[in-house]
Amino acid sequence: MLRLLQYSDVENVFDNPQRAGHLAGAIRTRSDANTIICGTGDNTAPGVLALIDRGQQALELFEAVNTDVETFGNHDFDFGTEATRSIVAASPQTWVSTNIYHQDDDGTAGKRFAGDDVVPTTIESINKETVGFIGVTDPATPSLNPMADELYFTDPYNAAEKAIETLRASDVDYIVALSHLGSGDDELAQQGDIDVILGGHLHTQRHEWIDGTLCVRPGASGEAIIEVTLNNGDITATRHETANAPLADDVVSALQGRVEAAGLDEVVAHTSQPLERTHSEVFAGESRIGNFVADAYRWALDTDIGLQNSGGIRNGPPLAGDITVADLMSVVPFNEHIVCAELTGETLHAVLRESAASVVDFGEPGWWHSHLSGVTIVWDDDAETIQTVCVNNQPIAPEQSYTLATSAYVLHSDHEFPTLTNRHRVGEGGIQFEILIEYAREQGIDAAIEGRVQRIESLDNEFASEDLCDNNRWMQYCLDKAIWAGVDWWNRIMLV
Repeated sequence: MLRLLQYSDVENVFDNPQRAGHLAGAIRTRSDANTIICGTGDNTAPGVLALIDRGQQALELFEAVNTDVETFGNHDFDFGTEATRSIVAASPQTWVSTNIYHQDDDGTAGKRFAGDDVVPTTIESINKETVGFIGVTDPATPSLNPMADELYFTDPYNAAEKAIETLRASDVDYIVALSHLGSGDDELAQQGDIDVILGGHLHTQRHEWIDGTLCVRPGASGEAIIEVTLNNGDITATRHETANAPLADDVVSALQGRVEAAGLDEVVAHTSQPLERTHSEVFAGESRIGNFVADAYRWALDTDIGLQNSGGIRNGPPLAGDITVADLMSVVPFNEHIVCAELTGETLHAVLRESAASVVDFGEPGWWHSHLSGVTIVWDDDAETIQTVCVNNQPIAPEQSYTLATSAYVLHSDHEFPTLTNRHRVGEGGIQFEILIEYAREQGIDAAIEGRVQRIESLDNEFASEDLCDNNRWMQYCLDKAIWAGVDWWNRIMLV
């Protein structure tokens, strides 16, 4: 019998040494001579310490738990390929990548990425049983991360098929995919001949069988690990929460020293009402943390609209009490500028429609991808249409020109808001987290829910004829409806 222990998408866990210590403790507690420790990407960035240490802070975890095998996520290239190679060279694990290459001048695949240190497959042996590993990463990574532009990602399914043939020729007992494909794990499982897919990329947990392949995912931020047992062909999996695991004091001490050396504890604001930034909070619709970020962007560039993509707000503990520089850096921990885009009302309408996951087909069903400032939008979840949208309390005029402040990433990526591209760019502002710090110092951080995003069901859309650009009339409408139909209607319509 042998076991796999998986962590994935730990991202900013290093910014809280105690959380990182519990994660390391959970892995150590369940690790023995029969265990293979596996990472499946986005375990070096993003985060505050990651910005300071260019991903090197992750070595504290890798060395403490003695990781065996790991593959790459899109954020593992946040500081460029040379920084990634430096981490690979210094870490104890074998890095496995089946579909990442350097890009030749003609735009085609060149040599395998970091070919001296990264392998396309690897085999681990325990008690005369062998496990063959492949590693696959989302081929959209260059779109998701501009710092990966110089790399070439081949089709992960074709690459996996060839790698599996190589492993089967070596007569391994099990084949395990280290995957950072997110929802692409289903297709990977359906092509067959993989026993276990240890997944990442999406921050939701998973434990499911697809065509005879066990597909698991622990979730994000080091909140859990997955334990897979392989016993004479019998495969089982268990998810373990890390919050109450023993504390790895050496990891805590090492990371605390990095935090103190960075000098990030300056208090810049105070809030009496904590701002939540859980996964469910930022993807449901309007949120206080999202309003704060979008307001800061709009304020910094004096635009008509501010827009923050939901995925850019990182999970973490609530912002509460005294708010430090580190707290605000952790909200959007990317060394990236905000930019000003100019677009017509017609184009803006198309961009706002792409706030819904059902429209852009990105992320989990039901996700809402935008946080907005200067905009009020009523969205029909059933019909997948905008019922009403206003800018500064006025309906959008199709031919009018509007300015919008957002992160440079949004213009670069074609996965979120694909209508909004670099051709709309007309200006540039400061670094994202620096804008939040400046805004908090001058304007405070006590954002409120104001009805900016209102998600409804089709059967409730009779109010579409109302003048919903007047936010007071919208709120009165909801109140009247709730009194008439009971609070269940209110709970059903207000998904924020």
